[in-house]
Amino acid sequence: MPLNRHKSQDLFKDAKEILPGGVNSPVRAFGAVGGEPLFIERAEGPYLYDADGNRYIDYIGSWGPAIIGHAHPEVVSAVSDVMSKGFSFGAPTEIETKLAQKIRQLVPSMEMMRFVSSGTEACMSALRLARGFTGRNKLIKYNGCYHGHADMLLVKAGSGVATLGIPGSPGVPEGATHDTLVAPFNDLAATEALLNENKEQVAAIIIEPIAGNANFIRPSQEFIQGLRKLCDEHQTLLIFDEVMTGFRVHLNCAQGLFGVKPDLSTFGKVIGGGMPIGVYGGRRDVMNKVAPAGPVYQAGTLSGNPLAVTCGMKTLELLENKYSFTELSNRTNRLAVGLRDAARKNGVTLSSDSEGGMFGFAFSEAMPKNFDDAKAANIEAFNHFFAAMIDEGVYLAPSAYEAGFVSTTHSDDDIDATIEAAAKVFSTMSQAS
Repeated sequence: MPLNRHKSQDLFKDAKEILPGGVNSPVRAFGAVGGEPLFIERAEGPYLYDADGNRYIDYIGSWGPAIIGHAHPEVVSAVSDVMSKGFSFGAPTEIETKLAQKIRQLVPSMEMMRFVSSGTEACMSALRLARGFTGRNKLIKYNGCYHGHADMLLVKAGSGVATLGIPGSPGVPEGATHDTLVAPFNDLAATEALLNENKEQVAAIIIEPIAGNANFIRPSQEFIQGLRKLCDEHQTLLIFDEVMTGFRVHLNCAQGLFGVKPDLSTFGKVIGGGMPIGVYGGRRDVMNKVAPAGPVYQAGTLSGNPLAVTCGMKTLELLENKYSFTELSNRTNRLAVGLRDAARKNGVTLSSDSEGGMFGFAFSEAMPKNFDDAKAANIEAFNHFFAAMIDEGVYLAPSAYEAGFVSTTHSDDDIDATIEAAAKVFSTMSQAS
């Protein structure tokens, strides 16, 4: 039975009058899945509460960073304490250094780092640095991988543009993407061919080590390790965009999971517990080229602001010391397997996969190995499933091209309730087919 969402509908009507599309980020508009977005009033633990008072089990987690749940009491307390001392100073603080040290402890490749204010800014800055360090202009990215909305990266960028059904974005001049080369995910031969065709011209390869903006695409070990070897051979920097995978798939991130050390890494709001923040970092010799230590300019008034940094520090401390990543991984796996089994018992074709607290599923025989596979899945079936799960009180990402997330606060009962709701929806889908 459809939930009452009249207040959300009224709020969306008001929002559309003053905000383009009624939202401040396109995927929130539910354009790909039909219907109208939920307007959220508050969140606690694994739950969201909308303006109509409906409660949902949340598997978006603010698109990843709510790994210890929403509004964790210890995080709220830490942020409240620092708020009383001032929101932002535009000057150095001790907590910035402490958070950097904590990140380096968990991600040893981050020998030095620079805080910024978003994942987009981190990726944009890392690529500028790669070009400045190598003296080269070209970069290689992968079809379906999203690295923010900087012009040079808005090429075959996965969920953001695929959800809207457009190939890129008007307003991005041809010159901005002239030096951006694109290869299929999991295709080492295509990557090697691009490097050979552009010898001594490619500054960096940037990749989501698990592509979470194209559903959930796992790299083969041969592919991800092969990238490291190719970059070494061609003196090209390897950049891991861990905005989605960072501290989600493994406590030491995707690079720890796969045993591959990138030259640079980028992270987004996960290192701020969900607050607006980002960071890029890596090899000391490369990072020492960043101003004021070196000539590659990058700056930001709110970079390393005390609210986001404090929130991030407390979140990482709790994740490391209070919660079991093994338990999180097992619970996420139980959800992914449960969804797949419930679908198949009802005659619905569905595949699934998970790693750590990150998961994906596709209405196809097997999980995608590249973006073409992701696009070949039954998107119409996903859209129906999404809408029906909303009415069952389960909030999934409103796009077939987005990964989902489980937090440490999701209980076994939450997982059971989600699988039961999915089985009910799959049964209805099977009867309708």
